Amino acid sequence: MGVRVVVVDEHRLLAEALASALKLRGHRVLAAAAPAAGAAELVISRAPEVCLLGTATPAEPGVFDPVVRIKRERAQIAVVVLGPVPNPRGIAAAFAAGACGYVRHDERIEGVERALVKARAGEAAVAPGLLQGAFTELLNPVAQPDDEGTRLLRLLTPREVEVLVRVAEGEDTRLIAEGMGIAPSTARTHVQRVLMKLGVGSRLEAAALAARTGLLERAAPEQQLPQQASPMD
Repeated sequence: MGVRVVVVDEHRLLAEALASALKLRGHRVLAAAAPAAGAAELVISRAPEVCLLGTATPAEPGVFDPVVRIKRERAQIAVVVLGPVPNPRGIAAAFAAGACGYVRHDERIEGVERALVKARAGEAAVAPGLLQGAFTELLNPVAQPDDEGTRLLRLLTPREVEVLVRVAEGEDTRLIAEGMGIAPSTARTHVQRVLMKLGVGSRLEAAALAARTGLLERAAPEQQLPQQASPMD
């Protein structure tokens, strides 16, 4: 029997894509939205069995305030967080707010589905590997933990970063080629290299990964910086 679910994510494209995938697997999606505010009101009004809440910044103060309100006003609604590779603070904040699950953004749809079913049954929906990783980091903290978005950005050349930004904005190969002044075949090659370096299989996955890890926010300033002339000797 399908789960009645509301999908909330700050990126509408991701919310709608996930909602479509869940519908195809027999679940009843009551809403898929990217509200700048009012996420809790939306979930409370639709009264799903499970709310799938996407966030790119699980450790950010206040990001789980909607979860607190949802659990206060509709305690029977289970909340599963969909987020980036978490740090201990992110997982702790999610569960402290009342969430019963945490799923990585790059999890396959089968994994998301399993989390929804477990959450509806009142079980904790979090992969043992995530908990193990969180405890390991808490017990053996790294002096300067690497940031996933920054790490991924380092894998790409400036040209590939521009391609990724354009992919995330929904441009097809023709528009990418026109915007960058290159041949469509060259643009296609750049796109394939970006997908390969990020370890994803499609443009949608690349856009999702970039959004979830904050890679786009880091890439944007680099794309906007004007070329500076070299100082004269």
